[in-house]
Amino acid sequence: MAFVQFSKVSLAFGDRDILKDVSVNLATGSKVALTGANGAGKSTLIKIMAGLVEPDSGQRIVQKDTRIAYLPQSGLTHRGSTLLEEADKAFQFGYKIQEEIEQLGEQLKQNPSNTDFLLERHSLLLSKLEDSGWYRRQSQAESVLLGLGFSREDFSKRTEEFSGGWQMRIALAKALMQNPDILLLDEPTNYLDIEARNWLESFLKNFTGGFLLVSHDRYFLDVTINEVYELFGGNLKSYSGNFSKYEKIRAIELQTLMAEYEKQQAEIAHLEDFIRRFGYKATKAAQAQDRQKALDKILQNKIEIPESLKKIHFKFPPAPHSGNIVLRMTDIKKSYDGQFNVLDNLELLLEKGERLVVAGHNGAGKSTLLRIVAGVDQNFSGKIELGAGVTIGYFSQDNAETICGSQSVIDYIESIAPLELVPKVRDMLGAFLFRGDDVNKSLDVLSGGEKTRVALLQLLLHPVNLLVLDEPTNHLDMHSKDVLLNALKDFGGTVIFVSHDRGFIQDLATRVLELTPGHFRNFVGDYEYYMQRLSDELSGVVGEYNAGTLSSSNLGIRVSNNVSNTNNSVVENSTVSTGALSWEEEKKLQAERRKKEKEVNRLEEEISKVEQKISDLQNQLANPDVYSNGEKAKAVQNQISELEIQLEKLNVDWENAASLL
Repeated sequence: MAFVQFSKVSLAFGDRDILKDVSVNLATGSKVALTGANGAGKSTLIKIMAGLVEPDSGQRIVQKDTRIAYLPQSGLTHRGSTLLEEADKAFQFGYKIQEEIEQLGEQLKQNPSNTDFLLERHSLLLSKLEDSGWYRRQSQAESVLLGLGFSREDFSKRTEEFSGGWQMRIALAKALMQNPDILLLDEPTNYLDIEARNWLESFLKNFTGGFLLVSHDRYFLDVTINEVYELFGGNLKSYSGNFSKYEKIRAIELQTLMAEYEKQQAEIAHLEDFIRRFGYKATKAAQAQDRQKALDKILQNKIEIPESLKKIHFKFPPAPHSGNIVLRMTDIKKSYDGQFNVLDNLELLLEKGERLVVAGHNGAGKSTLLRIVAGVDQNFSGKIELGAGVTIGYFSQDNAETICGSQSVIDYIESIAPLELVPKVRDMLGAFLFRGDDVNKSLDVLSGGEKTRVALLQLLLHPVNLLVLDEPTNHLDMHSKDVLLNALKDFGGTVIFVSHDRGFIQDLATRVLELTPGHFRNFVGDYEYYMQRLSDELSGVVGEYNAGTLSSSNLGIRVSNNVSNTNNSVVENSTVSTGALSWEEEKKLQAERRKKEKEVNRLEEEISKVEQKISDLQNQLANPDVYSNGEKAKAVQNQISELEIQLEKLNVDWENAASLL
């Protein structure tokens, strides 16, 4: 049986212990996730397993002829060959075996004295070559490349033509093609869309060797592994079962640890306070010395709480009021080459409170659609209408990557924050894990995860009611994802997003818009329903479609076919016309709409005036001349109460008026 074994392995960087007497056995059939806080040493541990880093002490033992394939997080590029030629390099082990087989054949022709040994070795190598899939390498290469999202047209492309994310897919493909005994994967899902992740899940389920992987995708781990190694404070502990089971067990352990930590912190504070107060008093000197000895003993076994236990805690600002119709897109067309439409005749009606995920393969136009919605891309045809009072907050990974420069994190946030929030910036940064000296970090030295957190923090600086999020979970660890998920579920506005994290989508989305090149389908149901529909379609089970209409015929737009079940329905872009309106009818509808818009605007102005009056009166209450005079303070408070009643009524009127648009 192939294996990689550690025995009491230790490694330190300076005075920091990364690994402390770690022992582990990774063998054929192992299906292991490696987890731990950012910076705990997960990547270092994998590199030691791969033989790329030498530990300070301990043993690394590898069974003879065990083949190990290793995929780092990033940094791999490929040049000088086509995609298929590069893929063929994954089979170098086979070429070496074949070369040795040919050498043995030449030796056997010379009738040597050790014929039996050579024949046995020859037979062993032939069997090994067959088991490795060598003779099926071309079909295996094509299968893996297609599974990871490459097209057949890509096979003849030069590798230098592929972007960084696709370069890492090439590296992942090569690692899988080797059919190794032990597979070490460091964040293999970072650059994969959902379809490629699903394929990789299936590959790992059927993989007969052993593997260890690091991933921040909980769903991916739950369906692929049956054991978890946690690296915590330099120690490695094993938990049997999938990742969700590990989290439940670990939560109980951490609850106990936190209780012990808080108890110890209270004891330390008590001892330090006594020493500080009485250390210099002769009458208390002996007691102070005893307390110091007790404190020193505690500090020798001080419980350290790692950064992984310090979660992001935040909520989006209250969403400003908006109409029930948040966004209407009609006949949207987008082309990059003037010939093929990435988006073609796309229509979308988004209502208040919906959380719409845009799904589809890479290149289907997901990010393009979000850029159009956010107003970043205006080079398209068709019509976009934002509902009354809609304000947009946009996040994309591209935006996160543009956060750079010599400016410190705190200076950068203060420079873009509204004046009234500047005093709160340090607290807000602390909520996003920028604590202590971290706030003084230069933007240029931030990691991908830190830049993502800064970009998300920017969304908190200005209240919005439509969040447009393109891959918000990239580079975030599981804790950060969980808190972001909860904040979005509590958000009072509307969300349209793209994500490749299936668990995140499954918990957040209330509706799915599927894009395929030039086409779209709207699934009115959650992501689990969407995946079931796709599974049914692959099995040949397709629901019956009845022609129907959306609640927009009175606006004279085109509508789509609709499944009869309104809770679990699919709207497709096979459109039918509602019929042309007469000139008089069109004119009448436009006049009515202008009247409704005028009323909404009037109410918004009234609301703004009343809010300003309330603000002015609240400022008066802070005036010593007012709050020190009971009668004056009571009179001002009565005025505020009356205005708040008036404001509540205006808001109700505004809601009713906006809903008619």
